Amino acid sequence: MTRGRILVVGALIAALALVGIYAAAGGAFYEPVKVQNPCKPRPPAETGGGLEGVAEEITLSALDGAACRLGVTRERLARALASTAAREQFAKEFHIGDERLAKAIRAGLVRAIDDAEEHGKIPGVFAGPLRSLVEDIPLEEGIKLIQGGKDLFSSAETFLGPLGDLLNEFLP
Repeated sequence: MTRGRILVVGALIAALALVGIYAAAGGAFYEPVKVQNPCKPRPPAETGGGLEGVAEEITLSALDGAACRLGVTRERLARALASTAAREQFAKEFHIGDERLAKAIRAGLVRAIDDAEEHGKIPGVFAGPLRSLVEDIPLEEGIKLIQGGKDLFSSAETFLGPLGDLLNEFLP
């Protein structure tokens, strides 16, 4: 009987200590992170260098640009583009047709290229051809580019031919 009581008291002390440590670490209050306005410029994201870092920055900026056009948050749009079913639900919920979504995606991609050029992530000589690639891109291809920004650079390399190889040399 005594051993059982010691175990129960020990468990209660451990539970109270855990709650006390949690509260002392600030766990007593929870405030969700405020979602940023996608229409406001953001500082360049802290990403890795090279092609992957630039691709990540382009993805985030393109989502911001498209979300701004559609009047939704970047996070909401990212979830909507994750699958066909999610996109259909999003379109139904916000009354957005494929043509409007395609225009927003294109505008977001152009904004992303502009931002990357402005932040020195893409040399100006490559920004123009990249913009030309995305200005009339079909919806499905635009979504693929946002989901995997690296494809934008491989498309640019194909579009530019031998000059495309230089693209990787100029990326930070």
